[in-house]
Amino acid sequence: MKRLLGWLLDLLYPPRCVFCRRLLGKSEAEICNACRARLPVFSGTLPAGPYLSGAAAALFYREMVRDSLLRYKFQGMAHYDACYGRLLAAACVRLPLEEIDAVTWTPVSRKRRRRRGYDQSRLLAEQLAHRLDKPLAATLRKVRDNPAQSTLSEVSARRANVLGVYEAAEAAEIPGKTFLLVDDILTTGATASEAARTLLLSGAEAVYLAVLAAAHNDDTR
Repeated sequence: MKRLLGWLLDLLYPPRCVFCRRLLGKSEAEICNACRARLPVFSGTLPAGPYLSGAAAALFYREMVRDSLLRYKFQGMAHYDACYGRLLAAACVRLPLEEIDAVTWTPVSRKRRRRRGYDQSRLLAEQLAHRLDKPLAATLRKVRDNPAQSTLSEVSARRANVLGVYEAAEAAEIPGKTFLLVDDILTTGATASEAARTLLLSGAEAVYLAVLAAAHNDDTR
């Protein structure tokens, strides 16, 4: 029955590449062979900033990755999370995973979650926690629906825009623990830094960051 259901779903909704949306061949899964060969895999190191003990990114935020993430966030492609989770888990081998007590995420506001129907960073965190065999912890809530960071170009404006937007959601579960903070995109790092700062002020031992895509250095000025 399960196999029949899968066949019917593939017939009605043929699987497409997460990045280029081309129909997948029988030997392909989630990502077509052409896209897999040219994925902009992140290389180098991410600046940790004053509140992060380390960071890892799976991909560069450019072209095919940018288009895919925009569909994921704004066009209802929530099912991309499984593919993204696998890519992110592979990137996290650069981090000291034995130190991580739980996986958490930078939450969106209630207003944006209602409008989209889901929190894209939470979906990524759920996938990553499963693959790393770590607990998932809802440590933060967003208390202000601030303008989207993508509408601001200056680093100082982005930092001011996120100042104080988070508060501890499970304050008693934070002290003494080391968290892996998950976000979808890293540009200037203002959002991740503010989330990490909130966790540290609430007693966290340390915060590491995992992002699916990071802007190239030339894009973060």
